[in-house]
Amino acid sequence: MLFSRTLLKRHSVLPGFDLALGFTLLYLGLIVLVPLSAAFLKTATLTWSAFWDTVTAERVMASYRLTFGASLAAALLNAAFGLVIAWVLVRYEFFGKRFVDALVDLPFALPTAVAGIALTALYSHNGWIGQMLPFKVSFTPLGVFVALTFIGLPFVVRTLQPVLEDLSKELEEAAATLGASRWQTFRHVIFPILTPALLTGFALAFARALGEYGSVIFIAGNMPMVSEITPLLIITKLEQYDYAGATAIAVVMLVASFAMLLAINALQAWSRRRSGGH
Repeated sequence: MLFSRTLLKRHSVLPGFDLALGFTLLYLGLIVLVPLSAAFLKTATLTWSAFWDTVTAERVMASYRLTFGASLAAALLNAAFGLVIAWVLVRYEFFGKRFVDALVDLPFALPTAVAGIALTALYSHNGWIGQMLPFKVSFTPLGVFVALTFIGLPFVVRTLQPVLEDLSKELEEAAATLGASRWQTFRHVIFPILTPALLTGFALAFARALGEYGSVIFIAGNMPMVSEITPLLIITKLEQYDYAGATAIAVVMLVASFAMLLAINALQAWSRRRSGGH
């Protein structure tokens, strides 16, 4: 037994634990920790009062409200419609299903700047969709919401699909045998199983929308106090050589992102526990 373990270690395809761990820490340190630490160190050059004045300025607060509000609204909408799309793709067979399934991944593959230009052209007052609407979309906060909805949908659909595929239809058949209606079956049998994955997809879409830049700046109009998102405000301060002010706002967004990351990890752990319980 000891000989076989030693032989396995010697002929392992992957490097040993010590070497692999060293490469992992080095890579994460150079790519993730060093840049993030630099943001915090640059912000530390500000006094507390200067930092507070920077991150709570009226224009900055307006960008927070738009960024967080539009991200939350887009993630909620994606959670609702993403569930419907995932359900259709998993449970039904229809002509063009593979094409529809590929369309879900389009926001992943499409450069964000191209997506922003396309959405702006479609929803402008003379665009294919915008000219049919009684209200203005492009260059308004509503345009920000549209762009964030576009880039966040795949996170919900792709998170729900594996869970739906593993969901046994025998549970639905048993509920129907006991006299449950379709709505009761969905509410009391299916939805509780899907809830952890749905919440995870929602959190991923929300976190992704918080940092979105490329697809938003074209359709937003970027009017201060109206349609200016926080990432754009950070870029504006960098162009004005206000590096400490830019990193101060970035730190606020980083803390929010870290909070979302912790929430995502907690939801994933909850999902694994529930899956194990079933």
